[in-house]
Amino acid sequence: QVQLIESGGGLVQAGGSLRLSCAASGLTFRSYAAGWFRQAPGKEREFVATIKWSGGSTYYADFVKGRFTISRDNAKNTVYLQMNSLKPEDTAVYYCAAGTDYTTTTRGYNYWGQGTQVTVSS
Repeated sequence: QVQLIESGGGLVQAGGSLRLSCAASGLTFRSYAAGWFRQAPGKEREFVATIKWSGGSTYYADFVKGRFTISRDNAKNTVYLQMNSLKPEDTAVYYCAAGTDYTTTTRGYNYWGQGTQVTVSS
């Protein structure tokens, strides 16, 4: 059974930082691309960042470039999202995903976590 479990969300003031983690089990994690998406109330789920299976390539949504960093540790079956300079508009549920495609689209990912809430206060 494949599981992706996110952690690290919470409440932070604007300008602060959080580090999200996503621990994977039940799959050969190093064979998959990993991504982070987010969904705010009343909005569609949107792409945040993705990383290739090797960690050698990453890609970010424009609105997080320079503020967020995605990384992975395949030995620990874990992908991370370091979020700095957080803004109130970053408030959302953040989901990690694993898939065979290195892509920005939700349909490119086979497995999803349950999400972790990030709330940024002004």
